[in-house]
Amino acid sequence: MRAIDELADADGPAWPRLHEMVTASSVPAKLLPVDRDEGRRCLLQMQVTARSMLGAFVLNTGGLLLDDGWLRVFGGGSAVAGGLPSLGQVNGFPTVFDAAWNPVVGLVVGHDVVGGVFALNGHDPSASGRPGAPGQMIYFAPDTLAWEALEVGHSAWVSWLLSGNLETFYAGLRWPGWREEAGALGPSQGIAVFPFLWSEEAHSDLAATSRRPVPMREVLGVAADFAGQLGPADPGDLGEV
Repeated sequence: MRAIDELADADGPAWPRLHEMVTASSVPAKLLPVDRDEGRRCLLQMQVTARSMLGAFVLNTGGLLLDDGWLRVFGGGSAVAGGLPSLGQVNGFPTVFDAAWNPVVGLVVGHDVVGGVFALNGHDPSASGRPGAPGQMIYFAPDTLAWEALEVGHSAWVSWLLSGNLETFYAGLRWPGWREEAGALGPSQGIAVFPFLWSEEAHSDLAATSRRPVPMREVLGVAADFAGQLGPADPGDLGEV
């Protein structure tokens, strides 16, 4: 086990690069202030250093809001109003450091407002019925109810998010006026879409669906339930919010 100071004070931290990427991004991006104690708790439990992009996120940010809140990337959590839960809270980290605990399946690192989930694979994704290689990013798609391999690691994924690719990635999941609807949400809210995103009706005319703000927990719960019934497999843990 490495002590928190060894992890936090590592040479060559990724934070300056992350901050520069966010500042220079053409994508609307907002870094939230971090709860320092919670960020250090997360870093200690993960046993990663501040040299990694993941470590930089939990140690220096309360999270990142992209495209007016459409996508939420979790960091060290933010105690201020309008903040996000920490990576540790989303993934159920032990309250006190436990060397025996590890996220076997992987880590949920981001949610979008319609129930899409970005996760970082654990050491044996195939054993959990998930695609992709260990340590690579995957996405639970709310319009197919299945996980998709993204074939990049966490650092490359963050760079990809900030490079303007979200518009193409979400082309089939956004309707006229999506930005205003996402921007009006609170940090614990998502958007319920009916007919559901995986339905033929939504696939043929997304703009004709009805939508309303609901607790994000409800959006994720509905997606998980239907994935278990109609999808290729139970998606497993989609994160706690």
